[in-house]
Amino acid sequence: MTLEPRRPYQGTNLVDILDRILDKGLVVAGDVRISLANVELLTIRIRLLVCSIDKAEQIGLNWWRYDRSLVAEAETESTIARLEQRIADLERQLALAPASPTSATSRRPSRPRKR
Repeated sequence: MTLEPRRPYQGTNLVDILDRILDKGLVVAGDVRISLANVELLTIRIRLLVCSIDKAEQIGLNWWRYDRSLVAEAETESTIARLEQRIADLERQLALAPASPTSATSRRPSRPRKR
């Protein structure tokens, strides 16, 4: 039996690996095809992205915010009602706004002057 101190384990642990995957992202892609006598019966395409929510939003993925099965329905309904009310208020303001002759919609294109 030796009395030498044990060396600490130098490898990476699971927490470091998960931190790196969530920070950088990991993509797994694959296809499964089932054929019988050279006739393709079924094709399954698998695409998996593993990353943090912050990283997903950085690369433009935020479908979970608008998926009705993932968002609380009361929250979605209240958001829709609030946005519809805002649209109605803006339309009312546009209808009440006086049309000025200098507005961009009533301006006629200028013609070059004859010399």
